[in-house]
Amino acid sequence: MTQTGVTETETSHYGIRLPQELILLRDQIRRFMREEVKPIEDKLPHDALGCMPEDRRHLRGIAEQMGLTRLTVPEEYGGNPVSSMARVIIAEESAKCRLGAYAPALGAFGGGPPNIIWAGTEQQIEKYGIPAVEGRAGAFVAITEPTGGSDPRNNIQTRAVKEGDRWVLNGRKMWITGAKAATYGVIFARTDDGGEGQPPQITAFIVEPTFAGISFNEIPVIRALSPYEIVLDNCEVPTENVLGKVGEGFSVAQSWLVDARIPYAAGCIGIAQEALDMACGWVKQRPTRDGMLDGKQAIQWMIADSEVELRAARLLVYDAASRVDAGEPVKVDASVCKLYGTETAGRVVDRAIQMFGGMGVAKEMPLERWYRELRVKRIGEGPSEVHRMVIARDKLRNTDGGLYFG
Repeated sequence: MTQTGVTETETSHYGIRLPQELILLRDQIRRFMREEVKPIEDKLPHDALGCMPEDRRHLRGIAEQMGLTRLTVPEEYGGNPVSSMARVIIAEESAKCRLGAYAPALGAFGGGPPNIIWAGTEQQIEKYGIPAVEGRAGAFVAITEPTGGSDPRNNIQTRAVKEGDRWVLNGRKMWITGAKAATYGVIFARTDDGGEGQPPQITAFIVEPTFAGISFNEIPVIRALSPYEIVLDNCEVPTENVLGKVGEGFSVAQSWLVDARIPYAAGCIGIAQEALDMACGWVKQRPTRDGMLDGKQAIQWMIADSEVELRAARLLVYDAASRVDAGEPVKVDASVCKLYGTETAGRVVDRAIQMFGGMGVAKEMPLERWYRELRVKRIGEGPSEVHRMVIARDKLRNTDGGLYFG
């Protein structure tokens, strides 16, 4: 595909030096968003959750040709795995639309289940993973409960008891995205309380909405896409639906969560960058009594603060992605990205609304939707406070006290 807007020597992305192939990838996605996604999105209601099936198929077909689907699916199962750096570029650029918080809802960048399923057996992958890769199935992951989701190993109260060739689950899960429409899901339950000084054992189970004893209740929230409560009342799950090993579900969950946090932060940065760019375009054409709005110091400081914070957030994300690609552990790095990326994005969109004034909260603009949805991002994938604890504990554990207290 012929690239436009890029010279052979251009390797800068918001001040960050990137390999030429990633610059080309970035421009490819930008063109796709501008020429294919935006015209379809402009026809949708302001709070739409996706486009019409025929439009979804159209976008998905183009994205597949571009190699932008099934990015977390192993190659042996029909996937198109890419580097972590490429994933964050894709996440950042594909978020620059009204539906940016739910880019997969466009049907353009999906094409795969939550990567947690690849921890399963070949039979589980064949039954649940492959249909999702082919677009014939969808999935949810259920960890959080009414008691909280920030410390899943200790907060999970949902119980699973072995009875013959089945496990019987009882409990409730809360705030689960996409649960009602999914064809299967992964639910984490306590299978042993642990001994003296030992943490509880958590096990992952693959469940289907058709299983007896499982029901779903929609929970209306601040954003357009509502999560669900899942009620398990003697829900029977076949033994062969244990995902991974009994008692080792927490490590499965941790791997999935850490993997998702870096592109999650990149998507938030993409939304905020688009909001800032929109605001810059607006203030340059908004007249005031003595000149354009962009000449006002208060406006310039909001722009400067936003640009600096976004560059810092992007550097954190790209550094973490490069460490993933180098095979290094990134648990703390992922927490840093998630914390700073989501909080920065919220501040930037807030400033953009302020620069637009009344127009900023009008539904014809995407800003008010981004504002609501980015508020959720500071809670999803672990709230900011939990990530601050992860970062602080790591720092305290690995710091000797410097020159004076070492």
